[in-house]
Amino acid sequence: METQQQMSPQVRRHRCKIEGKVFIMLWKKDVLFCDINPTCYAISAQKEICKRHVKDMLSKDKIAKSHSKHKLPNVISEQSSHLIKRGKGIDITLQENKAVNIRLACAKINGIIIHPGETFSFWKTVGKTTKRKGYKDGRVIEGNVLKPGIGGGLCNLSNTIHRMVLHSPLKVTEFHSHSDALAPDEGKRVPFSSGTSVSYNYIDYRFKNNSDQDIQLLLWCDDEELHGELRSERPFIYRFELSEEDHHFHKEGDKYYRISKIYKNVIDRSDGKIVARQLVLDNHSEVMFDYSLIPQDQIR
Repeated sequence: METQQQMSPQVRRHRCKIEGKVFIMLWKKDVLFCDINPTCYAISAQKEICKRHVKDMLSKDKIAKSHSKHKLPNVISEQSSHLIKRGKGIDITLQENKAVNIRLACAKINGIIIHPGETFSFWKTVGKTTKRKGYKDGRVIEGNVLKPGIGGGLCNLSNTIHRMVLHSPLKVTEFHSHSDALAPDEGKRVPFSSGTSVSYNYIDYRFKNNSDQDIQLLLWCDDEELHGELRSERPFIYRFELSEEDHHFHKEGDKYYRISKIYKNVIDRSDGKIVARQLVLDNHSEVMFDYSLIPQDQIR
């Protein structure tokens, strides 16, 4: 066993005292503790979950909780997407399980009312995903690697919500992203068709109702489609749309990345003119599907 003096400078030491015993953990320099092995990842995740519980207890944010079966009259934005992707290298079982997970989470969110000044929290609404609640192994990203995980696939649901919110004047207060190049595009490229990340409970998606009227979020599934509507009591004076510029793929070292800039345009309903433009994503996403499926005419 190496003494402290004999340890290589490329090795990092970490001491922790558990139940009166001192353990010395060694790992290579510049490797995060959570990336050492699955156990270390689980310890790190539990630490972040506890930190989030404490943060929420101390927070003054008022979280939306009320639901209504009655739809508010005005549709601000609506989105639909496929629940199940099919293609080369895609595990159909994980896709089917993802659909189950999304249906369960939709049932928790559907009809929620966000009153003025309230904040919608994905995880405060959905709750922890467990086998006991019916959640299955879907596709998750852990350590930049796609793998099975309980409740996997809910990033698709959070992304649908995010796209609707981006088509509104509501304020996104918490957003996390992962690669939006997990699978080849289905048909025409849609900006922000994926990329929103959630993981119970510390990687949350939240938006605040900074308007003077109630907002309602509707989410439901039929067959293999996920549908969403963001509703309000009356129309806003502006409408919103997303645009993407300079979309292409680029090789860096031995990896490919999707690169683009995505903007949110604010448009005056009275004359159709753009009155404001905001960069919402400077995209640099690692491609996580078979490189042979990248359209050759989009590689630079």
